[in-house]
Amino acid sequence: MQTTTTSLILAAALTSGCAIAQAPPAAAGLMTERSISLAAAMELATASLERCRADGYKVTITVLNRHARTAVVLSDDGVNPHTIENSMRKAYTAFTTRASTLEMGKRAQPNLSGFMLLDRITPIEGGLPIFAANKELVGAIGISGAPGGEKDAACAQTGLDKIARSL
Repeated sequence: MQTTTTSLILAAALTSGCAIAQAPPAAAGLMTERSISLAAAMELATASLERCRADGYKVTITVLNRHARTAVVLSDDGVNPHTIENSMRKAYTAFTTRASTLEMGKRAQPNLSGFMLLDRITPIEGGLPIFAANKELVGAIGISGAPGGEKDAACAQTGLDKIARSL
């Protein structure tokens, strides 16, 4: 009975993060990374969608985590089917280049010809990287469906502004 109680207390401490504060530093062969949480990704996507809807646009929003894996996809009712892939490409490009897709499109093309042939890369505006307060890349957002990439990017920026304090 006492072993069960001790196990439950230890499990509760680990779950609540109490033991994490007392954990020893990471070993030389390990590393610690931060990523956008699912809750923050959902808040980001929802705020972006609300802005796009308020502006009258039907869009798809893709949020990627620290490992460029999909955290959230929101596809509005009646949105065109190509927006799903396009929002992913925008987010992936912003993540990979650590810059907005607008900036990617402005780069000298002769130097990028091979890079632009890679899968999931696009110079179309509407993708933004997500940085933590310490400038660590923690994810990316891509939006597709508004009539112009600058409108997609504006919706994405609204979402980023909404979650900025939590990063």
